[in-house]
Amino acid sequence: MLVDDNEHDNFFHEREIKKTNNETIVVVKNSGLEALEYLKSKKADDNSQPDLIFLDINMPGMNGWEFLQEFNKLDKKIQSRVVVVMLTTSDNPDDTFRAKTWNFVSDYITKPLTEDKMRSIIKTFFNEQYY
Repeated sequence: MLVDDNEHDNFFHEREIKKTNNETIVVVKNSGLEALEYLKSKKADDNSQPDLIFLDINMPGMNGWEFLQEFNKLDKKIQSRVVVVMLTTSDNPDDTFRAKTWNFVSDYITKPLTEDKMRSIIKTFFNEQYY
């Protein structure tokens, strides 16, 4: 799942994700609120739950930090199934530190998402079936 209000970034990032596995289903949500509504609408053990969420920080309405606060309130089954990666333009060390205070945030990377970054995430957090 891509959670970002920038449609150009979402288009580009979806292409990079599909380079690693063309059959990957990419769900795009333009705000933290839309993403939360999507997650809440699915059952915790449902296969339609995303395996990976790329989360931007700066979004109108509900930003990435507010999303994390609400995500923390979701069923722990959902949290345990999902790898959350902050994907942002911010290289501010304070943001990196803040992201790491959430135990379910697995990584913090700066935009753009590249095929190499995607392969590294897959290698680190998933098994070979995603290649």
